[in-house]
Order: sequence, then C-alpha cells, then structure tokens
Amino acid sequence: MAEINEMPSGKRYGVVRPYEGLVSIRDFIRWAASRFNEAGLFFGHGSDNALDEAFHLVFQVLQLPWELPESYMNCRLSLNEQERVAQLIERRIAERKPLAYLVNQAWFCGQPYYVDERVLVPRSPIAELVQQQFQPWLGDVRVERVMDLCTGSGCIGIAMANEFPQASVDLLDISEDALEVAGINIDSQELWGRVQTIRSDLFEAIDLGPEKPKYQLIVSNPPYVDAEDMADFPDEFGHEPELGLAAGEDGLDMARIILARAADFLDEQGLLVLEVGNSHWALRDEYSEVPFIWPEFEAGGHGILVLDAENCRQYQPLFKNRLKQP
Repeated sequence: MAEINEMPSGKRYGVVRPYEGLVSIRDFIRWAASRFNEAGLFFGHGSDNALDEAFHLVFQVLQLPWELPESYMNCRLSLNEQERVAQLIERRIAERKPLAYLVNQAWFCGQPYYVDERVLVPRSPIAELVQQQFQPWLGDVRVERVMDLCTGSGCIGIAMANEFPQASVDLLDISEDALEVAGINIDSQELWGRVQTIRSDLFEAIDLGPEKPKYQLIVSNPPYVDAEDMADFPDEFGHEPELGLAAGEDGLDMARIILARAADFLDEQGLLVLEVGNSHWALRDEYSEVPFIWPEFEAGGHGILVLDAENCRQYQPLFKNRLKQP
C-alpha cells in the first residue's frame, strides 16, 4: 500500500479537513467550543458550558493533566491527535451522548472513575461534603462503617473509603449492571478489602441478611427526577439508565422509603445524607415540620439534606405514616 503523504495543519494530499489551520491545544479547544455552541448541545454531565466541555474533551483525548502549564496550550497536535480529537467532537454532536460515555471516564472528588451507559454520569454535589468529611455535622464521630445507597458507579462510596481509611464501605444498588461498573472502580483503586458491593432494593438485602450492621454514615443519591422533568429532558439524558433517574410523579418515591427506614440502620450518632435534587421543594412541603439541614455548596448544586440519627428516629413515625398515604 502506498504511503499517505502528510501535511501540517490538518491536511493530507487530496483531502481537506474541517479543522484545517488548527494546530495547537488552544486551537482545538476553541474550535470544539464553537462547534458545540453552534450545535446547541446540552451540558450537565460534568460541565455546564461549551468551553469547559471542549477543555475536558481535548485534555482527556490527549491524556493531559488538568494542571497543565499555560505555556503548553500552544503545543502542536500531531496529525493523529488532531483526527482523534475531531472524531470525538463529531460524535459528541451527532450522538448527543455525554462526554463521559464517549471516553468512559468521569471525575469525582479529584479521582477518575470508569463509567458507561449502565450507570449515571457522576456529578453529585455530595463530592464537596465528602471532601469536608461531612463536617460540621458529623463532629468527632469515628466512622467505621459507611453505606452508599443507590451507588451506581460506586464513586460516592469509594470516595468515602478514601476519606475514611479506617471504615468499611457497603455499596448497595438494585442494578446488577451498575454493581459491575462499581466493581471495576473498586478494582482500579484496589479497595476490595474494605469496599463491597451488595445487590439490594434499597435496604432490603441488609434488612433480610444475618447481620444487622449499624452505620455512622448512610449517603444516598437515589433516583429523584419527577415525571414532568423526565418528559422534558434533553437528548443527552436519554443515554442514562432511566432506573437511576425516574422517581414517580413528584420525584420522591425513593426518598420517602429511605427516610422511613434510615433510623433502623443508623448508629446512635450516625448521619443520613440524602440527595433529592429539584424535588427538594416537594420534600420541604411534605415534611415541613422536620428540621432538615440543606447545605450550601461553594462549587454549586443544591437539593441535598442532612439529618442526624436522633431526628431520624424522632420523626420515623411521621415518615412511615406518610409512606402509607396514597
């Protein structure tokens, strides 16, 4: 086969590339951002604007560190690198698929995690609470056992295992597919000695098992999207498993059960952290008498409640009663 002659600036003899004239990292980030804006993409799976999305795409294709010195932004891409970046840009536009699925990687608490369409793309503000070790609400409680309920990719539970090296961590999910992905991430961080996956419909497997453990932390990012939002989602969300998103008419189907049962599994000084996203307005209205704490986040985000074990026990009759109401 005859050798293909290469020329600089995204061109081969006889073929003109759409990125002709682009050579540097900076060039391709700018070009990608322009293409994304022109295509009207939705951003909400790790970035919230076209420029950040373009930055993430180019850096992940080139396997560059986020803290790259500014001077490197003018480095030239090889022809092969240019083509790889351009192809991924085209796929992001044509398939409307979240970038994390295209590169099989998402970042959470400063660590990379494997993801694919069996799990949601990690993006929870809970990351900020994990990095703060849930202070000031956890106080001086020694964390020895942690539950990540509705774990998905396992990123929240694994991040907690890294923050609390003395703790064992249980990752619970009803989806066997999700637990397979979580297992990949446990493998990559070599945490099988302290982190385990458990197939469970919410608390069911723990409740029916021979052991009745008590947890200092129960952290959950369950499905919480209401029916109206599910109907209005952009195309990008169609690639995520509906099982991890939809939670009934008001988005609280899972949250009600978790609130009603959490006290049964919390240690005396334990803490429940529950994400309900945009459904927090419905939850506030339904449980207006409960003193939920709603943390504010420096990096943005909302809809996460904190409730200590004492209040979980005090209001458990209320939670159970509301659970029974039609």
